[in-house]
Amino acid sequence: MNDIVLTIFLPLLAGILLFFIPERLKTVKGILALLSAIAAGFFAVSLSRADIVAGTPGALSGGGGFSILGIDILGDLARYTVFNPDSLASLIVLFISLFTILILLYSLVYIKGKKANNYYAWVLLTAGCSYGAALSDNLILFITFWGILGITLYKLIPGSSEESSAAAKKTLILIGASDSIMVIGIGIIWKMTGSLSISGTSLNTDNILAITAFLAMLTGSFTKAGAFPFHTWVPDFTKAAPATSSALLPASLDKLLGIYFLAKITSGLFKMNSWLTLILLMAGSVTIIIAVMMALVQHNYKKLLGFHAVSQVGYMILGFGLGTPLGIAAGLFHMVNNAVYKSGLFLSAGNVEYRTGKEEIDDLGGLSKAMPVTFISTLVFAMSISGVPPFNGFASKWMIYQGIIDFGGGSSIACKLWAVWLGAAVLGSALTLASFIKLTGGIFLGRRYKGLENVREVPVLMWIPVVLLAIICIVFGTLATKVIVPGLFMKVTGNFSFSGFWDSSFVSLLVFVSIVTGIIIYLLTGIRKFRSEDSFIGGEVIQDETGYPTPEFYKTFGEMGFFSWMYRKAGEKWFDLYEMSKRFVLWLSHQVSEAHAGVLPGYVIWVFAGLIVMLLIMI
Repeated sequence: MNDIVLTIFLPLLAGILLFFIPERLKTVKGILALLSAIAAGFFAVSLSRADIVAGTPGALSGGGGFSILGIDILGDLARYTVFNPDSLASLIVLFISLFTILILLYSLVYIKGKKANNYYAWVLLTAGCSYGAALSDNLILFITFWGILGITLYKLIPGSSEESSAAAKKTLILIGASDSIMVIGIGIIWKMTGSLSISGTSLNTDNILAITAFLAMLTGSFTKAGAFPFHTWVPDFTKAAPATSSALLPASLDKLLGIYFLAKITSGLFKMNSWLTLILLMAGSVTIIIAVMMALVQHNYKKLLGFHAVSQVGYMILGFGLGTPLGIAAGLFHMVNNAVYKSGLFLSAGNVEYRTGKEEIDDLGGLSKAMPVTFISTLVFAMSISGVPPFNGFASKWMIYQGIIDFGGGSSIACKLWAVWLGAAVLGSALTLASFIKLTGGIFLGRRYKGLENVREVPVLMWIPVVLLAIICIVFGTLATKVIVPGLFMKVTGNFSFSGFWDSSFVSLLVFVSIVTGIIIYLLTGIRKFRSEDSFIGGEVIQDETGYPTPEFYKTFGEMGFFSWMYRKAGEKWFDLYEMSKRFVLWLSHQVSEAHAGVLPGYVIWVFAGLIVMLLIMI
């Protein structure tokens, strides 16, 4: 029990104390925050090794409660403070610790010049509440921690401009609205079962109340993780927020918690029927395609990464929608993989922004020699998210493909449509690769623009976290079959066998042999000895002046028939749930204001109309 309390409350108390340290001592606050995160991480590792069952603080500590001077402080509240560090929760807690520590280390340099008051305090509060949400086994306790995370998410966007303030407001409203819907779902669960236990509840979705509760909880999970149609806060957040905030929340912690809760509601709280399975698989497929299509046409690299943070959620939803041990393990594996390479991509973007001050791909190019560590790391992350072997993204996506093919052997409608789900997943990977060719080519390859001649690699504290995440991408990919999946994910789902012929270590060996062979051929054949000449056009030397910006090629997508219409409507916010809701509220407000004409008979008519409606409802 001590490990649970210290894991949750150490960062919370440290975060509160940091509010009292002046902002001029920002570096000191950063070091204290990092030390607190490391200490919490130590207890999180100890927690993952312990064999603890669910219980209240008093029961878990072997006592009768939490008392001071003989007075029971918690009283009846103690029965709501139930924690359950099961295999899944322990896994989530470990990765929350990893990302918090790496991002705090990176922030010691990156955030120094940013206008972000109490940044380190809010990061620690985010970490503590994330621990609490993952370890909670009571729905009231869970929604308490979950709700506070919406506030910390809002506070980690500094309102330094009108755009960032609008993004922060949008994020808070969408997250807050989904949390309110979750409260309704919790109320229905309590009404139907008389229990608020997460691990002790399993509802059949065979009636309208249970289905309503399921959809309410699903809304909260989808909004937190950033799935369609509740995803629109993610690209706006990533564009307006510091790279560290994006790496911490939409890229890692929010994904871990949102998908963690999706795992809980699909394989614990509820027993899904075939129609809900169909809805999940449809939502996953649409999320993949819609978000990746939007990413293709982005010129702001932070917003491009935001749309990919949405697209990757679709793969996780597909895994959990399958409902099989292989599918669930694949969804969890992809959840972790996505958090790793997506955090790395945002931190790499932070490196580029830190050195150049630019966020548009059109304004960049040729930075590979100036920033070699960032370039190589970005290349690893780009291949990982695109599903290129032997990196971790390929391993988890391949498991999802296998799970979908096995799922096709069933008899339900969702099973018969397996080719649709598989096609969406494979197409999404292809379009993701195309999108990251644009990002890496536009930023790091080609000619270097004027004004970027003095760009150099970032300080060591900024590239160490990026390199570590890149190494994890390689290790998790090469050792997936025999080490990572059995060691981390079969503890949650139970044992299963991989279908088809695939061994991550063997595939990695083949890729390595291919690379070495290519290098040897290159060195032995003298291909590197070539002559370079400038173009001859009317006697003028213009080679150094010409160039073709990488993003220009992708404008073709926005000019093709249906896609032209889709992108135009997306620009008009037709697919933005927040903007559509805002327009409806403003329209309704206008209609109501029109009714206030100042004419007394009109008000009398409205009063009687309202009374009639109330009587009809009561009857």
